[in-house]
Amino acid sequence: MTVGGVGMYSMAVALSSIQAEFGVDRAAATLPYTLTMVGFGLGGIVMGRLSDRFGVVVPVLLGAGCLGLGFICAGLAPNLPAFALAHGLLIGLGCSGTFAPLVADISMWFTRHRGIAVAVCASGNYLAGAVWPPLLNHFFDAAGWRATYIGVGIFALAVALPLSALMRRRAPLPVLAGGIHEARALQARPLGFSPNALTALLSVAGVACCVAMAMPQVHIVAYCSDLGYGAARGSQMLAVMLGAGVVSRLIFGLVSDRIGGIRTLLTGSVLQGVALVLFLPFSDLSSLFVVSALFGLFQGGLVPAYAIIIREYFAPTEAGLRVGIVIMATLFGMALGGWMSGAIFDLTGSYRAAFVNSIAWNLLNLAIALLLLRRAPRRAALLPA
Repeated sequence: MTVGGVGMYSMAVALSSIQAEFGVDRAAATLPYTLTMVGFGLGGIVMGRLSDRFGVVVPVLLGAGCLGLGFICAGLAPNLPAFALAHGLLIGLGCSGTFAPLVADISMWFTRHRGIAVAVCASGNYLAGAVWPPLLNHFFDAAGWRATYIGVGIFALAVALPLSALMRRRAPLPVLAGGIHEARALQARPLGFSPNALTALLSVAGVACCVAMAMPQVHIVAYCSDLGYGAARGSQMLAVMLGAGVVSRLIFGLVSDRIGGIRTLLTGSVLQGVALVLFLPFSDLSSLFVVSALFGLFQGGLVPAYAIIIREYFAPTEAGLRVGIVIMATLFGMALGGWMSGAIFDLTGSYRAAFVNSIAWNLLNLAIALLLLRRAPRRAALLPA
């Protein structure tokens, strides 16, 4: 997941370089990131279904190959449309093979400690965010973005393809903890919704939380550049943010084992909203580093919480597909939020209104989490694994 995560975070570092290279405005330069998230999200459904049918090795193998080829093609792209297509069709699909299938698969191996297991696995995505931005920024300065992209593609093929061979063993089918009739009833009407309705509601929540999340994650490097601090400081800030996200995911994983997925989602939503508000009054460098670290610590448990909720209220044989659908929604939210923040910047000339927009979307996520909490049973779900 750490290797595959380079596809998510490369555009955050490359945004200014791509804008200068192809002579476009900020919103247009964000298009490759948007297409990456769309490809990531739609690919997650396909990859999740492949994982349910054939095991996790197939999507990981396919994803690693697409990721490597995508970076090589993007590095050779002659114009912005070709660059954006390489990101959307290959890099996005490659990322999808190393995220949702791995999260769904790891949830199948654990019962009592499922939350921390999912958190450890999902931390690979934020570890990618901590490791890759400063590395990419260094090589962008030393060799240029094109050579760096090609090098990343070769590295991904050389590392991720062999790692996929270690994942050939399939997880055992979980055993239901409750009575079979109770379990089937819960599966038929999870939280009082139909399964598809609950999946749709979780998807809307995923869009909302990740539109809010995208503003700092996608635009923090450009934001620092606009404030006069430079892209290098912005890359360091992004690394701090996502490094804190690794710690956050581990903490929220332990918490979710005690309070469940819905309460974890609610807690993360409240804390992410607080962090977004803190970006408004502070713009000096040291304060931004502190607020970025807090943002990383506060929001790291949101996306894994959706996987925990799905495993608590749906049959295990549907885990890959439904996790893929909700992950697709979160990535659509990241794509929409990344583009929307750029468009708001182009309209207003600053990121202040973009932060306010993110806070509004976070409130929608909070409202859905409260609705789910009202319907949640007090006792544990009957479909653990």
